[in-house]
Amino acid sequence: MKRPVFAKNATINQRVKMLRKCLNLTQKEFAQKICVSTSFQTLIELEQKKILDRHIKLIVSAFGANEAWLRGGEGEMYEKDITPDYKITETVEIFRQLNPFFQDFILEQMHKLLKYEETAKKR
Repeated sequence: MKRPVFAKNATINQRVKMLRKCLNLTQKEFAQKICVSTSFQTLIELEQKKILDRHIKLIVSAFGANEAWLRGGEGEMYEKDITPDYKITETVEIFRQLNPFFQDFILEQMHKLLKYEETAKKR
């Protein structure tokens, strides 16, 4: 995915908003992924809150964003392809390399995470 035009001239807060919109996420969804409140995310996008290094690390980790792009508009928005197909392919490749004991463990954890997410959505 190519970065939006004028990203280099945008502020870091504007680039966070660009990233969220490119990911087609609501402020609430984006905020949940980086462990901040929706109101804090709103204030970031309104440039009323400063983005800390820990927020940048979480954004890079959660969304595969290019840290140099996020901080200064240099390079592409993403370090690598972050499409769901890429994630599935990478997951399967790693999974196949694990011994059966760890494969069972991973599957069990995935089921627990899915159940947790379903419970959280009902709240």
